[in-house]
Amino acid sequence: MNSTHRLVRLDRRPDGLPTAGDFALVEAPVPRPGGGQVLVRNTHFLVFPGLRTLMGGETRDVPLPPLRPGDLLFGPAVGEVLDGPLEKGRLVLHLQGWREYAAPDAAECRLLDGTLPDPVAHLAQGAAAYGALTRLARVQRGDTVFVTGAAGAVGTMAGQIARLLGAARVIGSTGSPDKARRLVGELGYDATVLRATVDPIGGQLAEVAPGGIDVVVDTVGGEQLTAAVHTANRGARFALVGALDGQLSPHRAGGSAPTVLDTYRLLTRGITIAGYSGVDHPDVEAEWEGRFGQWLRGGDISFPHTLVHGIEHAPGALPELIAGGSFGAAVVEL
Repeated sequence: MNSTHRLVRLDRRPDGLPTAGDFALVEAPVPRPGGGQVLVRNTHFLVFPGLRTLMGGETRDVPLPPLRPGDLLFGPAVGEVLDGPLEKGRLVLHLQGWREYAAPDAAECRLLDGTLPDPVAHLAQGAAAYGALTRLARVQRGDTVFVTGAAGAVGTMAGQIARLLGAARVIGSTGSPDKARRLVGELGYDATVLRATVDPIGGQLAEVAPGGIDVVVDTVGGEQLTAAVHTANRGARFALVGALDGQLSPHRAGGSAPTVLDTYRLLTRGITIAGYSGVDHPDVEAEWEGRFGQWLRGGDISFPHTLVHGIEHAPGALPELIAGGSFGAAVVEL
């Protein structure tokens, strides 16, 4: 085993959206696990857009610590136990990503037990989509479901899950014609709408959902959420699982996402809107993972992700994700 390893730290607070130059790839001694700690060699870690909020200084109500210049980046990671109180050779899930070796407390590690056929699938962001569709929006057979940000980590899972739960029609939004084709061709979306075109989202949505929308899984907010309210049927259920319109705006710091909603329509159509947080639904994770494993083994669902090969390319992974360079989750493979 090497005596040193590489890590990624925040070098400076971004001025606007982060660039690769805001991060530094540094070398440090491989950590020595102390009492109760585990030495883990990471194999994969997730790049998640919430890092933008953590480094933007607007972390109110966020259950994660802020990132300041000099801090190491972190996030969900899969790795192999090398030393410590856990069995050597076992794979674990923990939150010390963005480094080649980690020394989390054993209590902060989750031993992977083969519930999912591919350990990397533990980095999928499907629990939020599943929880939103089963606990808040409660999709029913025959529903028309609209997923905003459908080509992202949550959106690529949400459309597949909605279909498996009985949705009759699944529509997604994205900013790329190529991603729109992949959503339909690979993930079973029935139709897509494209943002940032000459055609307003509202008009496109009305065209592809002439019978209205019953369920919305919203990862974006902004004009897409506004348009969804206008197209919603009576009794429609909205589950908010992200706010990328504000989080990834060059004019904001990641902690706000203002949206204009027609409250008259909310009132007269009996529309419900609620934000989904996994903390409020602690039973979802295990339920989701059991069903995810069954669906994966049956070939009923996939885990769309874009691999970034090597930690030397990790400093550019978040900017690339924000720029729309990923389909599904962005995962760094070490």
